[in-house]
Parts: sequence; structure tokens; C-alpha cells
Amino acid sequence: MSIFSSFRGTRFSHGLAGRCAPPYDVMDDSEVRLWRTHNENITHVDVPLADDGPDPYAVAATTWRRWHAEGVLTVDPSPTLTAITMRFRDSRGRDRQVAGVIGAVGLDDTVKGHERTTPKASTDRLDLTTATSANLSPIWALSPARGLTDVVMSVEPSSEVVLDAVTHQVAIIDDRDVIDAVCSLIGSTDLVIADGHHRFGVAQRYAALQDAPAAAGATMMFVNELVDDQLAVDAIHRVYPTIASVSMAEHLGARGEIHPFGRVDDSVLAHMEASGALCILGPDGTGQLFIPDTVGESDRNLDGERLEAILGSVEVVYQHSLDALLGGAIPNGGCAVLIRPVGVDEILRTAATGELMPPKSTFFTPKLATGIVMRDLLLPAD
Repeated sequence: MSIFSSFRGTRFSHGLAGRCAPPYDVMDDSEVRLWRTHNENITHVDVPLADDGPDPYAVAATTWRRWHAEGVLTVDPSPTLTAITMRFRDSRGRDRQVAGVIGAVGLDDTVKGHERTTPKASTDRLDLTTATSANLSPIWALSPARGLTDVVMSVEPSSEVVLDAVTHQVAIIDDRDVIDAVCSLIGSTDLVIADGHHRFGVAQRYAALQDAPAAAGATMMFVNELVDDQLAVDAIHRVYPTIASVSMAEHLGARGEIHPFGRVDDSVLAHMEASGALCILGPDGTGQLFIPDTVGESDRNLDGERLEAILGSVEVVYQHSLDALLGGAIPNGGCAVLIRPVGVDEILRTAATGELMPPKSTFFTPKLATGIVMRDLLLPAD
């Protein structure tokens, strides 16, 4: 069972508008600079840039401490949880919502990954955590415990912020009885990481440092209920820079059927779902559907796993955006393979069995805003 607890949240004193930003790993430097036009935007701390100075992490830490001293940030007087409901329109045009709660979660093996992680040479998140002694953005995890959504939705929101057409409604939970009920509910089962496998590993590495504060034994996490209507999971497509479309069709055709598709647009995703197909996409924007022969395969029906089995160890780049692929993200002489999203049932089964999916199997949407609440690791627990 997971250890889930409240903490004294650090929050922006003058509201969320202009101060929150998308997660650090979905922005490039130019987008970060746009968010930084507001002098209290979280990216000044959460996304150090190379041109910030000789030591960008020290600059971030100085800004973090200055914001505390100047009253840009305030700290909850007692431990709280933060309930967030994200309202959005998904990729199929349906109005959706995701309701969850931010608290602190222990770093033990009751928090399960569902996919293998890719090696990352950068120590960015570890360097930033070490410099600031803070959890600045939450990991996203899923709870199989039933009833969490009802509890979160029963709390009246007190503020909201809109980022990238997603409305985040926020409620600070300071009622001890409600806090205890939520912590007990989430703590009744293991958790499954949805987004943030790498950051969870960084939190474990940071906790192992000799001078890490006691609060480093947990990390900040957003948890919502693992049910179909609480999840919007998109695919992360594969780009193969060194395999041309013709060669890819030959490789895959030996394990299934290849059918010409013609000019690709976003309607291809519905065709793929209806026919059980993947789509080979060339730099010229034309596609071929690949309907795999599933005889002899595992019951998991994971397109990423299927491609690994057929192609072996080849260079691959990951891209979730079909628009980017159609807009020039496929190099000449290479190709992309569009894959289908992983279902909630497979995520549940993976969590239960301890199996791991291939890297970048799931792209959970929408993305949770950074800056709604932060966790200062140097603060006492109460």
C-alpha cells in the first residue's frame, strides 16, 4: 500500500494567472522565454536555461529563495492537499475532465512504473532539486482505488487557471477529516506512474544523497482514479531516421498485410482503430496501413512491443504529434510508424503483473500545469 500524505504547500501569493506554465519537458527554449515575460512565472525556477548564467541551477535557486523573501510565494500554515480538476476537449472533440489530488508519496516499491524508461544523460532534474531543495512539478500517478473522483469533485474550487485550452480548477483541502479520508483511500492500493518515470527515479537518487533533507523520502505527486472516463491516453509514434518507407513496408509486410492509404491526415487514426492497423508514414505525407498477423504474439497487443520484436535494436525517435510528423519531422530517407493508443485495461494489467511496456508507450493528456503548488523540502512537516 502506498504512503500518501499532506504537506505544507508553497503557492504563488497573487494568483495563478501568468505564473503557471506547461511541464518543463514539453517546451523548447523559445517557449520558455515567452512564459518568462511574466517576471513571476514558474519557468524562472523550474526551467533553467543555458543563457541564465554560468550556473543556471544556482540562478534558479536564488530566484526561489528571493521569491520566498519578497512574498511572491507563501506557505500554507498547516499541511494540505490540493485538488485539481482539469477540464478539456480531447483529440476526438469530446468534452472531458480529470479529477485528482496532489500530495506527497513515499518512494518505495508500492509506486509502480508501467513502461521502461529511456536513458537520459542529463542530470537536469537532479541538479535542480539539489539546488532548490524543492519539488517544483508533480509526478502524475494513477490509483485503482474506487471513489477518489467523488471525493475530489465534492470539494469546492477556489481558483482556476487556463493553459493550452485546459481549465485547471483548484481547491485547497485543509479539513483534517477530508485529508485523512483521501490519504487513506489512496494509501489502500499501489500506485501506477502515468507521467514522470524519470522524475521518480531522480527523487529516489536525491533521497539517497547524504545531505538530502528528511522530506526527500517522499515526492510531490498528482493522483487520479484509474478508470476510462478519467484518462485520455494518446499514442507516441515512432520515427525511424535510417529506414525508408519502402524498406519498412518490406520488414513489416513479412508479419502481416500492407495496404496503400494515400495522403495522410488526422482521419488515419480512426482508420487504424477500426482496422487494427499501424500506419507507415513517409516524408512525403503518404501512408501505408500495416495490419499485423497476431498469431503467436503475446496477448498484450502493444504496437510498440510489436515493432521492437520485428525491427530489433534500431535507431528510433519518439513523437506524439501527428501534425509535427506531417509538417516535416520525418527526415528524408526515413519514415514514421503511427501506432495506436494503449487501453486502460492494458495499463491495469501491466500494473498488476509487474510487466513493463516499451519506452514511450503512453502519452497522457492533458498536461498538468506547473506552478499550482510546490513542495519545499526544507519545511517541517507541520
